Amino acid sequence: MSKMSKPEYEAKARELSEDEAERLLSRMIGKLPGRLQNEKLTREQALAIQLELEDEQLEEWRRNMQELNNKIEKKQKRRKTDQQS
Repeated sequence: MSKMSKPEYEAKARELSEDEAERLLSRMIGKLPGRLQNEKLTREQALAIQLELEDEQLEEWRRNMQELNNKIEKKQKRRKTDQQS
């Protein structure tokens, strides 16, 4: 994990409400909370990194779900053609 986040995520982090920021902080895992606690990162930097990580995870989840849906669709098509034969 890099120490610096992309500028667009830093901008998003600045726009978060206090409630949104707290929710985001509560989802931090790994070394990120420790780096925040040890003051190696500012709160804003930590929030930006967490936002970026969650966006990456969401993209990965979307790809996985698309692959799964494609497999299910192929399986259903195969069953239909097998039933018609």
